[in-house]
Amino acid sequence: MFDVTIDAAGATDGERVTFQSGGQTLVGRLYPAAFSHGPAPAVAIIGPMTYVKEQAPVQYARRLAANGFTALIFDPRYRGESGGEPRNVEDPFAKVADLRAAAAFLTERPEVDAARIAVLGICMGGNTAMHAAADDPLIRVVAAVTPHVRNAEADAQWLGGPDAVAARLARGREALAKYEATGEVQYVPAVDSINLEVGMPGQLPWSWYQPHADRGTWENRYAVHSDAALLTYESLSAAARLTKPLLFVHGENCALPEQAKRHFAVVPTHDKLHLRPDTPHLAFYDDPTVIAATTNQITDWFARHLGSTTTA
Repeated sequence: MFDVTIDAAGATDGERVTFQSGGQTLVGRLYPAAFSHGPAPAVAIIGPMTYVKEQAPVQYARRLAANGFTALIFDPRYRGESGGEPRNVEDPFAKVADLRAAAAFLTERPEVDAARIAVLGICMGGNTAMHAAADDPLIRVVAAVTPHVRNAEADAQWLGGPDAVAARLARGREALAKYEATGEVQYVPAVDSINLEVGMPGQLPWSWYQPHADRGTWENRYAVHSDAALLTYESLSAAARLTKPLLFVHGENCALPEQAKRHFAVVPTHDKLHLRPDTPHLAFYDDPTVIAATTNQITDWFARHLGSTTTA
């Protein structure tokens, strides 16, 4: 395995690429396999809630490329460089479609072996990756890193109880009706250190996202009507129909550990592995030591199921 020096400048290397999803142009960065002698296995990577590609995904893409996989990161619709209006909408159903479009894009690249496509999801991207893999025959294997899983009980734990979820869903539906009637978009911050009426409440998400906003690599804004889709989405049923090989990296210090165990338990494939590192959730986003070790575990899993990469 290899490790590489990762800077904090964002995804400014790799090849800038575009592809279509849901009528929108998505913008990504493609990192070529470091030592391929022909079409290489490839991985499409999706990040946490409200993410852009310059955040956690680039950390994994560069390392996976160094380990012999063509790696694709991208901005989902409504975020970053990708198309979609209004901006800063969080739609988990659209993200599943975007990830499937990313996998399809990889199969069309001459440097990629179309029969060896993987997906990797980080945090909420983990449930997106499992959902996409459950339904897409192009995707052969999946890795979910510290997945923030979604079902009614998980959302209640995340947002402060069933009543809080119901109130937020009602506000989201009201905002959606207003947008559809008038075109006016209601926004709140995506994170805040004190205010809980935001997209991702709590000190922990604020501590990680706000520095990205300060650097100008991520916009701290959240369309309230996102909640109409966000809070009607669940990933447990997708986990229950996932028959692809699954690497599940999630421990007691990650988000909603009991709900994560429930998701893993219902995955029907026998070819699954639950790694339980004693690692804080956010360390999987940007801690070089944690990401290097996790990437090597992902590399081993992908190589087991897609065939080994060939060193020069």
